[in-house]
Amino acid sequence: MSLLQSILQITADLALGAGVLLVLTGAAGLHRLSEFFMRTHAASITDSAGAGLVILGLLLRSEEFATALRLLLILLFLLFTSPTASHALAQAALGDGLKPRTGKPHARDGAQTP
Repeated sequence: MSLLQSILQITADLALGAGVLLVLTGAAGLHRLSEFFMRTHAASITDSAGAGLVILGLLLRSEEFATALRLLLILLFLLFTSPTASHALAQAALGDGLKPRTGKPHARDGAQTP
């Protein structure tokens, strides 16, 4: 095994490990977070970064050109569609009147504004 192959294997393993860690973190966020917009953020991180790193790790490990091309197309598709879908979901929720929790009291909630 040459030095370049070793570096590619290590890089692929790191990308796969980081992707799995992000997917597990996102899954925990979906389970633990209480507010809709926080859950949407956790899901978008899982889709974009977690799945992207897993596919990148698989891409670095692929030996056939056809497989690598398919993985690259899937990665590009995910990088464009996942953030767009998350944004559309959040915009639809805002359009329906769901307000994100900011942690600041609003004047309409009876709080005094300085």
